[in-house]
Amino acid sequence: MRIYMQIPPGAAGPPKFYHLHLQEDLLEGWTLVREWGFQGSGGRVIRDHYVDRESAEKAMMAIRDAQLKKGYQVVFMQAGS
Repeated sequence: MRIYMQIPPGAAGPPKFYHLHLQEDLLEGWTLVREWGFQGSGGRVIRDHYVDRESAEKAMMAIRDAQLKKGYQVVFMQAGS
């Protein structure tokens, strides 16, 4: 699953991005990867590990909701395995 959000150009300050995606790891757990920063920059990356997919998806949706409240807009969302 992937979610790409941004604060569009013209909003207060320079455009920003926030990218969330889930990866299955080698130990049958899940990793939620969060990347964010100003568009055109490398940004920052944090990886959070979860025992099961359900927990990882729940955390992902909570982060998405928090970013939407800050003014981000969902540009791309892909459901997947």
